[in-house]
Amino acid sequence: MVGRMTTTLLWLRQDLRLSDNPALFYAAQRGAVVPVFIWDDTQPWAPGGASRWWLHHSLASLQKDLQQLGSNLLIAQGKAVQLIPHLIKVFQADAVYWNRRYATHQITEDRALKQQLRDQGVEVKSFNASLLNEPWDIKTQQGDCYKVFTPFWKRCLQRGINSTTLPIPQLLPINHVPITNASKNLSDLQFLPTQPDWATGLQQKWQVSESVAQQRLETFCASQLSRYAEARDFPAQAVTSELSPYLQWGQISPRQIYQHSAAVTDPTSYALQRFHAELGWREFSYHLLFHFPTLPEQAFKANFNAFAWQTDPAQLRAWQRGLTGYPLIDAGMRQLWSTGIMHNRVRMVVASFLTKHLRIAWQEGEAWFWDTLVDADLASNAASWQWVAGCGADAAPYFRIFNPIMQSEKFDGEGDYLRTWLPELQTLPAKLIHTPWLLTPTQMQQYGVMIGRDYPKPIVDHTEARDAALSAYAALKTQFTIN
Repeated sequence: MVGRMTTTLLWLRQDLRLSDNPALFYAAQRGAVVPVFIWDDTQPWAPGGASRWWLHHSLASLQKDLQQLGSNLLIAQGKAVQLIPHLIKVFQADAVYWNRRYATHQITEDRALKQQLRDQGVEVKSFNASLLNEPWDIKTQQGDCYKVFTPFWKRCLQRGINSTTLPIPQLLPINHVPITNASKNLSDLQFLPTQPDWATGLQQKWQVSESVAQQRLETFCASQLSRYAEARDFPAQAVTSELSPYLQWGQISPRQIYQHSAAVTDPTSYALQRFHAELGWREFSYHLLFHFPTLPEQAFKANFNAFAWQTDPAQLRAWQRGLTGYPLIDAGMRQLWSTGIMHNRVRMVVASFLTKHLRIAWQEGEAWFWDTLVDADLASNAASWQWVAGCGADAAPYFRIFNPIMQSEKFDGEGDYLRTWLPELQTLPAKLIHTPWLLTPTQMQQYGVMIGRDYPKPIVDHTEARDAALSAYAALKTQFTIN
């Protein structure tokens, strides 16, 4: 290079990795790179408690990885629109690179900052680091966005998936300059819970780093993917990848997942197709979020905004704590609280129970998941809750109500998943554990389980709750046409 060294400010958000990071890779081609993470919890949908725990460990891991390359991670707190111009002056940077985000408030912030910096003569470039396709690239033959998953994913596959990944670049060493009170230590952000420390289960369950994400992908593809299609619905069987939190915070990219799984598996394998379809649902969720910005707050099918949801704090609390009296529901909710994750089949059942058995608004469930999931993803969380509630795009029919008893018997027949998360029911045999409220006094004494004392009675009767839900949905249907 001739003349003064060029310096690029790399604004990291949910792309906390070194490999296949387009903004980092292309910034490194220009010269020196200053990686910066800015914490701003005044934005809409600021990360919840479990996500903050994950974010702390993500940033700590990334800090170590960058230091091994001779670089460092600068952590700041405040408004990016104020901090980034300040950092440009401090480091004499002439460019700012970042990877894109897709929620409306994020797009608005990025566009305003991009225009502000360009007006000041600063080069600004953004890249796609978190999706296989940009939301605006997938269109119907009429040029519209998609509202149904199957044709959307079919179009993605017809168009072709570009799974080319980028290597970790070489980084020029750079000494960070103190920037007054904008510079923070990671501990200053107070992401970790202390009073009380409720994250013991998260610590036992997860290791958070880019290298662990890669290891999980390799292990999954080598030993679990072949059984994915046939066993993915059974929560007691360890055949899911559990890559979602790494994907959410960018320790791994969808391109890396797609590329590696396709490279080590027969491309015609049904298991691979099912696994890739899960990536496709994530893509579809972001497609919807981009084209329908109110997705996290308002029903996709607007007529559902008039649905007569119930307000019952006691029942909501029982659902949140895993004390509904329905073992599969309670096991899932306790798994969520302890580990920050829940098996996908169980997620659907607990969501159906909240919205249809209890008729509590899906936004309540969405908010609880947002706070307790380590993989809380705004697009997927909103789209999935609306799908189950019957008010979303490509939604489950309003009359589809998951039977928590049948789901438990079908997908956890021996009760292994239930016993893992409901220790008070561990002594019950498989034929009794799915419906403990039916235990006779003699059986309660025999197995040492007193229903109503050791484990709650059902907070609602399944048949009555189902009938009430169908009546409420039918009442809405008489006012509007529900497709």
